[in-house]
Amino acid sequence: MPLAPTIQQTIDTWLTPDYDAQTQLAIREMVANGHEEALTDAFYRTLEFGTGGLRGVMGPGSNRMNRYTLGMATQGLCNYLIQSFPGQEIKVAIAHDSRNNSAEFAQIAAGIFSANGIIVYLFDALRPTPELSFTIRELGCQSGCVITASHNPKEYNGYKVYWNDGAQVVAPHDKNIIAEVTKITSVGDVKFDADRSKIISIGRDLDARYFARAEQLSIDPAAIKRQHDLKIVYTPIHGSGITLVPGLLEAFGFTNVSIVDAQATPDGNFPTVQSPNPEEQSAMQLALDQAQAQDADIVLATDPDADRVGVGVKNDKGEWVLLNGNQTAALLTYYLLSARHRAGQATSRDFIVYTIVTSEILGDIARGHNVKSYQTLTGFKYIAGLIRDLEGKETYIGGGEESYGFLIGDFVRDKDAVSACALVAEMAAVAKDQGRTLYQEMVQMYAQYGLYVEDLISLTKKGQRGAEEIQEMMAELRANPPATIAGLKVVEIRDYKTGRIHDLRTGLATDTGLESSNVLQFITEDGSKISARPSGTEPKIKFYFSVKQPLKSAVDFDLATGLAQEKIQAIIADMKLQ
Repeated sequence: MPLAPTIQQTIDTWLTPDYDAQTQLAIREMVANGHEEALTDAFYRTLEFGTGGLRGVMGPGSNRMNRYTLGMATQGLCNYLIQSFPGQEIKVAIAHDSRNNSAEFAQIAAGIFSANGIIVYLFDALRPTPELSFTIRELGCQSGCVITASHNPKEYNGYKVYWNDGAQVVAPHDKNIIAEVTKITSVGDVKFDADRSKIISIGRDLDARYFARAEQLSIDPAAIKRQHDLKIVYTPIHGSGITLVPGLLEAFGFTNVSIVDAQATPDGNFPTVQSPNPEEQSAMQLALDQAQAQDADIVLATDPDADRVGVGVKNDKGEWVLLNGNQTAALLTYYLLSARHRAGQATSRDFIVYTIVTSEILGDIARGHNVKSYQTLTGFKYIAGLIRDLEGKETYIGGGEESYGFLIGDFVRDKDAVSACALVAEMAAVAKDQGRTLYQEMVQMYAQYGLYVEDLISLTKKGQRGAEEIQEMMAELRANPPATIAGLKVVEIRDYKTGRIHDLRTGLATDTGLESSNVLQFITEDGSKISARPSGTEPKIKFYFSVKQPLKSAVDFDLATGLAQEKIQAIIADMKLQ
């Protein structure tokens, strides 16, 4: 099957002397071996900024992560920065994680920034994403980037771009940067020749500054002092968390932290896991086994760039179980608001934030403490944007999303698993100080606010056809929305793409109050929430399920959980998603 003319034209461009010999050789081998599908996937489009920036499989091609796609994105960013800050000395900060080629990509990006006359603060070794966000504001930078593909498999790498508020770029900056990138007609337009005089190495000094701010997040240091020997097992899953998490736990006062040795060394091949994702049981198994052997109190984990936190706890049967992102976010919100109240730190200006696909219990907890809550679109950049908009007017306490991201305090403007690890440990210490486990604390929370149970299905649709299938699925849901789901009447449809909420009981339509995003939500008569959302960073469409089950007392937790899970399975079966 012949390649599409546009794809062939792009391939021909990549076979010119503007591209290095190794890249050309790899492309010629694919052509010679008749790998049309691979060539189509590598060249049918140019990598675009999504909710997490630039991200893709590493290799040659316009739809791959390599020095040229990175270079064009960086040059486009340089051009936009120069336009946006005329006459100013422009500064950027750069960090990278443990992935293969991350250090090299960081050097390439630094070289391009410097060649454009921009001052570069380049970390001397791998560092977590939240420290990069902190550094941008701490050093007064206009922008910054971190080379990472977060929790994706080893074949991936990426490029998260940040603005001067320390948050990932949002509209209009994201689209404007892409517009500048598309103006670059060849890699010859990219200034690869570095000006080393403009590249400044940074490291331990910024670590110390980050620690100084993070230590202030502790609410109950007295409980930690009494429970300093809380048995903690931590794994960085071969990532950058090893540079900060153990040190911050020590700074908080914890003296009994056991690291999973087999996963302690940064390694972009992630040799002990299929995917370095703390959401997955397989990635956490070594830590859980170590916790079982050591009779630990808690398991903590971070993904390669340490912006997602994984938590393992022991249930009342003595079994180690993993908390999902909703449970961790709910527990942290529950602890922050109750502990601040007990410590006399709560104010009438306090607020928390969570995304539209995150458990509604976060809003219930906030209302229970007379604290304002806000909802945003999916993506932590929207939470950061709200923090920025309310700065000086209201006080941000914490915020999270179901995908294992949480941020305490506002000195970082992206999800921060480093500080989250420390606060989860403090939360466990406070619970133990009161004679409870963290698991029992969670059950008590649900008994107070009602049991929410969530699940998620991700359908992977790779390549050009996969992207089309995802759009077709969303179009079908909009054209023919379900009247009932698992026997439950759909009473409300929230279409965040059109920005309209349709109440099917009254026929009235209202605005979402949020910017456009390709997300659909169906609310049933019993309050269940089903969300459909194409991923902004991966070739997936995600379906989120949330149901609320009455829970009269903690002793009914297992029974109520089982009933809620049965309801979710009925919804999934009715929607034919498995």
